[in-house]
Amino acid sequence: MLNNAQTYSDMWQICLDHIKARTSAEEFEKWFRPIVPIAFDGTKLRLRVPNESYVNQIEKNYLSLLRPIILQCYGQQTQLHYAVPRATATTSVTASSDSTGVATHFTTPTDTKIKNPFVIPGIPRRLNIDPQLSAGLTFDSFIEGECNRLARSAGMSVAVSPGNNPFNPLYIYGDSGLGKTHIAQAIGHEVRQRHPELYVLYVSMNKFQAQFQTAYKNGEIPDFIHFYQMIDVLIIDDIQELTGKPGTQNAFFNIFNHLQLSGKQLILTSDKPPVELKDIEQRLLTRFKWGLSAQLQTPDRETKLKIIRAKAEKLGAQITEEVVAYLADNISANVREIEGALSSLVANASFLGRKITTSLAREILKVYVKLYQKEITIEQIIKVVCEHLNIDTDRFNSSERTREIAQARQIAMYLSKQHTRAPLTAIGAAIGGRNHATVLHSCKAVSNLIETDKQFRRTVEEIEKKIKA
Repeated sequence: MLNNAQTYSDMWQICLDHIKARTSAEEFEKWFRPIVPIAFDGTKLRLRVPNESYVNQIEKNYLSLLRPIILQCYGQQTQLHYAVPRATATTSVTASSDSTGVATHFTTPTDTKIKNPFVIPGIPRRLNIDPQLSAGLTFDSFIEGECNRLARSAGMSVAVSPGNNPFNPLYIYGDSGLGKTHIAQAIGHEVRQRHPELYVLYVSMNKFQAQFQTAYKNGEIPDFIHFYQMIDVLIIDDIQELTGKPGTQNAFFNIFNHLQLSGKQLILTSDKPPVELKDIEQRLLTRFKWGLSAQLQTPDRETKLKIIRAKAEKLGAQITEEVVAYLADNISANVREIEGALSSLVANASFLGRKITTSLAREILKVYVKLYQKEITIEQIIKVVCEHLNIDTDRFNSSERTREIAQARQIAMYLSKQHTRAPLTAIGAAIGGRNHATVLHSCKAVSNLIETDKQFRRTVEEIEKKIKA
């Protein structure tokens, strides 16, 4: 560890002695002797190297040798910065990262100001670039499951070591509402936290296209391209919107190539895999396949349960596991639909002063989402009701009007209204030859009992499960 009696130059000489003892004379003279320490502030050690090839060679072949020596001599929190003696835009390369890794990147030897030659509407100048990230879309708030584990894991790997990983570009695809934008923006947030020196920018392809059109009208395409080439981690959402736009495709091709060759990171999202994109140049499609294509799938039941619980906690809603399970079993679409249905459920319960029950959830889901439903008939419902309540079907269909039979018929009417498309007149005709007014009255009576009688509610829910089984 560096102490008061030692300068960073003295300590670097000690480092060189260790390196010399572990490398050949030729390797040492060629790759390490020309390196000169120029600054150390207690955390960041800046080393001047002759050119970028030195950094590439060290990163590729000698990092495992150099890292422990640097950490031992300068301290465990040391970050290594290479100063390349030429006035170029910052290019960042991060070493393989672990809890004690040495973070490395290229810098210029002086604080040369790089002006943004083209101020894109809505995006500040180079030295104050707003990454355009939404605060809530982080890895902490993303619910991981089998349906998204590959994309999430690859995203974190990219964030740990942007531009220096096998996933460049990282191409995330899947249907709308499955979390593509969330993962892409979470990568941006994680990069900014781990690598604050890097420039991160998130932009939708529609916005990129609008900016390109403005640049074209003003004769400023070179400036437009140059601006994007200065970004270290570029996140493009909805890349499929490039379809049929040859001018934008050409500009993006130049940006993509430059970033790739400079060791920068690209993250792309789409509703389709690369092979299904139409009217996009083959040279771009080929590059989209260079890294990793990770698909997001419809959430499985376990993931839906996690999402519902997390969303309910965020909303401050007390929801029983029974309701959570009902929502998970009956929402057939995507994460966005799950969140929307749950928000509507909580809002309706609050506004109407009702408890959050499976009955209320059923009412809400009928309006807001498409449910998983097999074809259920009135005859099936009557059969299940009779079996569960231990009532003979002949008694059920007779003119008997005892409380037991009357309530069984009401339950059957209520469930028929909930689970079939039959009109009220058809339901009434099939259950005792009643009219639609009787069916409405029965449905209302059952709804009231569900709200006030726990045992009755449990009975109806058990019958419902059998009907849907």
